Amino acid sequence: MRSLILILSLTWAIFPVSACSTPNNRSESETTPEVTNRKILIAYFSWGGSTQQVAENIAEHTGGTLFKIETVNSYPTDYVPCTEVAKVERDEGIRPELKTVVENMEQYDTIFIGCPVWWHTAPMAIWSFLENENYNFKGKTIIPFCTYAATYRDETLAKIVELTPDSKHLKGFGTTDKNADVTGWLKEIGIVSNK
Repeated sequence: MRSLILILSLTWAIFPVSACSTPNNRSESETTPEVTNRKILIAYFSWGGSTQQVAENIAEHTGGTLFKIETVNSYPTDYVPCTEVAKVERDEGIRPELKTVVENMEQYDTIFIGCPVWWHTAPMAIWSFLENENYNFKGKTIIPFCTYAATYRDETLAKIVELTPDSKHLKGFGTTDKNADVTGWLKEIGIVSNK
């Protein structure tokens, strides 16, 4: 009986403290300042919709602004003709003209760049975007991501890094699944908090 009374007394002593604690009383070590202080852009080129889905998943978890990279001349909607155009662009180093530009690029300090793997690398539309003279990526944090069918994930991520030599870079992400869970990766690179 004494044990029961002691347990009940301890429970009542502890309960008011825990009941009054709020999420705002978190220790500073539990928050990730980089998350709250970042202004994030998610720029992506997508042909079949897979890369767009991954970009939207990233935006949902980070609150970043989405920007779709689109070419003035659309690519063929059928797979084989599209691959043929993409191969000519790659082989001849053609930078396709883009439809729109990012307004106020200077306000973003963290930029996700995403695309599918085309002919073992990033599509030339990505080259057009990253080589645009209106943008200055110096000192910005670039985070590459890509979707792919079988291989050349690492080569594509590396190309985005190569095209932004004056930027800081965080570990990229590649997936064959457009619905892949990006939360583990975003936590690993410190973009979302590890709660």
